[in-house]
Amino acid sequence: MPKAVVCRELGPPERLRLETFASAPLAPGQVRVAIQAAGINFPDILMAAGEYQLKPELPFTPGVEAAGDVIEVDDAPDGVAVGDRVIVRMRYGAYADEAVVAPSQLTPLPSTFDYAEGATFLAAHGTAYHALIDRGQLQPGEVLLVHGAGGGVGLAAVEMGKFLGATVIAAASSEEKLAVAQARGADHGVLYQREPFRDAVKRITDGRGADVVFDPVGGEIFENSLRCIAWGARILVIGFTGGIGLARTNLLLIKGASVLGVRAGEAVRRNPVAGAVRIKILLEWAEAGKIRPNVSHRLPVENYAQAMRLLIDRKAIGRVALMMG
Repeated sequence: MPKAVVCRELGPPERLRLETFASAPLAPGQVRVAIQAAGINFPDILMAAGEYQLKPELPFTPGVEAAGDVIEVDDAPDGVAVGDRVIVRMRYGAYADEAVVAPSQLTPLPSTFDYAEGATFLAAHGTAYHALIDRGQLQPGEVLLVHGAGGGVGLAAVEMGKFLGATVIAAASSEEKLAVAQARGADHGVLYQREPFRDAVKRITDGRGADVVFDPVGGEIFENSLRCIAWGARILVIGFTGGIGLARTNLLLIKGASVLGVRAGEAVRRNPVAGAVRIKILLEWAEAGKIRPNVSHRLPVENYAQAMRLLIDRKAIGRVALMMG
């Protein structure tokens, strides 16, 4: 019988359980996917703890993205066939051996990716795309400051910012993470423990500051970012892994700056046409070798709690994938 990681009570990853389940029958137009890998994301951890904006009814299976093979279709949905290698997009449910989904939730797996890379692609790179292009409108020649540059979404922003023509300053918590960020295109690396990043940004830009700030951390990182921005800067709020940041509005006024919230998934739900364009472009870039997830850890599904802890403890560099079977 297929297996799934199940949340029956809210709390830390250790409260989740690996259980077997009966395969659900297909409704007309649905597709069954044998999942080969699932990506670990912070929303999975927050959802299991009851701290995310989406609160599924218990019990549920975490996981918003996976990759695998189409093994069954009903009524031959257009463009989907048994044997297709696909990425699966979900609101939850990806930590499982199989999933029953609508064809609209499937994206072709880039030919250059393996399953782990496919399962860790669209959430991070889709967020980076929406942030830098849709919201931040990053321009060639601008300075992009990326916080948490060793994380999955941070590395995606570094990689994307560089080939969009920006000068990329990567800020991270270890030399190892900075090395990976610089291998992915960062022009400058800032180690948080070595010097205040706002001083480093001013030094690197000769006092001008950053045009765009990509911030998945929040807290004091957000507050200090306001002190190293250029005129007309855009501060992109991606998440709050370091806590909720408070804005000093006088600093925004003085610099004519904007603070922009980034919700890539919600943006797609509200504007599916724009979401389809985003995915098309990301797939083209992936096939051309311009972007690729950095999967630092691939763990068997039985080690789901350990895999989730890698994100909580900031030990992942890029992405973590659960491998099925």
